Amino acid sequence: MPATAPAFLPTALAARLSAAQTQAIQEASREKRLGALAAALELAEADALTTLAAAAGLDVASNLEPDPDARGLLPARLVHDYQVIPIRFGAPPPTESDPAAGRPLHLATAWLPDDVMADWLRTFTPRTPVWHLAVPERVHQLIIEHFGVGSGSLEDGDDSYVAPETVSPNEEVVDEDAAVVRFVTDVISQAVEDQATDIHWEPQEGQLRIRYRVDGLLVPVPVPENLLHFQDAIISRLKIMARLNISEKRLPQDGRINFKANGATLDIRVSTIPTIYAESISLRLLNQKKEAYTMDRLGMSAEEQRQITQILDYPHGIILVTGPTGSGKSTSLNAFLRKINSTDLRIITIEDPIEYEVPGVNQMQVRPEIGLSFADALRHVLRQDPDVIMVGEIRDKDTAEIAIRASLTGHLVFSTLHTNDAPGAITRLVDMGIEPFLVASAIELVIAQRLVRRLCPQCARPAPVTRVKLIESLSILGCDPAEAEHVTQLSAPVGCDRCRGTGYRGRIGIFEIFRLNDEMHELVLKRESTRTLADAARRHGMRTLGQSSWEKVKAGHTTLDEVLRVITVAEK
Repeated sequence: MPATAPAFLPTALAARLSAAQTQAIQEASREKRLGALAAALELAEADALTTLAAAAGLDVASNLEPDPDARGLLPARLVHDYQVIPIRFGAPPPTESDPAAGRPLHLATAWLPDDVMADWLRTFTPRTPVWHLAVPERVHQLIIEHFGVGSGSLEDGDDSYVAPETVSPNEEVVDEDAAVVRFVTDVISQAVEDQATDIHWEPQEGQLRIRYRVDGLLVPVPVPENLLHFQDAIISRLKIMARLNISEKRLPQDGRINFKANGATLDIRVSTIPTIYAESISLRLLNQKKEAYTMDRLGMSAEEQRQITQILDYPHGIILVTGPTGSGKSTSLNAFLRKINSTDLRIITIEDPIEYEVPGVNQMQVRPEIGLSFADALRHVLRQDPDVIMVGEIRDKDTAEIAIRASLTGHLVFSTLHTNDAPGAITRLVDMGIEPFLVASAIELVIAQRLVRRLCPQCARPAPVTRVKLIESLSILGCDPAEAEHVTQLSAPVGCDRCRGTGYRGRIGIFEIFRLNDEMHELVLKRESTRTLADAARRHGMRTLGQSSWEKVKAGHTTLDEVLRVITVAEK
């Protein structure tokens, strides 16, 4: 295994690429180069990593463990810039006064090291480097876990290392303000990489805690040890970015940031509240250019798509999507819009905020601060000759009445409502003060949904199930316990470099589709309870959220523990 650094690309591999492909790989950041190589070779990233390692005479390191003896050897900024981390490899170190003395330094890197990188290493340690290639995502994640997000920006230790790729030799060490600017950018950019929906900056006693919300769960973010020293400057920076009053620290404030990172444009909603230690700041990340979801990608089965598509072809009526905050309601409505979007339909949306841009659709942002609420916007939209209207949310009686009137006068209306299940939307509208006969006449379809974490396809493995526990779980989900009869194993999370050890990657939807028929019309007119409506719907074939989630579990998309976490919490 060579101790010296290989060239940028091994000759045998470079010969398979065009000049343009080679240049594209070289111009990509170190953690993105493997993806560029995989695209050029038309291989999966795992195969591209194996090919690159073989051509360079290196091995591929998996199940990476950082080397605790080497943690202080390299400055955080070098580790971040070159995406390299010392790892444990082979036998444990000898037990002597200096266990690291004379031992090689095993390094996992996201891309082949070059001469400049090797020179910098020799500056900080006399130990001989031994290189290993590894999955870039895992290398990056280990760096974050053991050095902290943005630690290279706030590093106040050895200033002898200055990032050669970003700073000229004559440039002085950046001041504290520039370091804070770079740190905030690093935290937001990492949140985009992790596909987080929110970032929470929470001042606590003796620390500034940062947490991301990823796949619906709050995840603590490892931060640099010296972060507390920069707390006030970081809070001020965020308020400046959001154009808030930095001198006002006693009252909550709201603002927004337009942020660009890695080719993505984000509309970030900012909310501050005063706490006993300092202001707590929450950021809601809305990627304006993110890839839109189709009904198939949402996780809908063929039968669920058939039921919904049938109603999407109606010229009028209301389609409601219900569920708690963060259950993907707006994403589903967007998928429905894209399904019917055509040049012969005039579609207008009223949203808060606009989460996805839909080509050819007229999208409108509500602004309550200047008197433009959902109800006001909807009144004006009805004068715009629309065929289809999407109302982001029915929050009050006023909006509900106008939406129902719009549906009864020949418009197809999409909207969302906060209820636990689909039949509950009917009683919720009646409770708002809408006459039952109007609700029964206007509502065509109600879809309740949740999002559950999807098993990582790389590492999920079948595992035996306990019959008693399975029957108990099915009972909680409202499924027939007899379905456990022939089930002996189900897919289970394992954890790998691709899913960062969690066993899950991304999320998938589970759906409950409620369609009114003649019997249910009568029940609505009689103001019957949600339970009565739900019982009638099940008799007519409605599959509940619990039954839908069990289908996803049997298909290997998720786990019983995951659906029980989402369903039972939501139903309490």
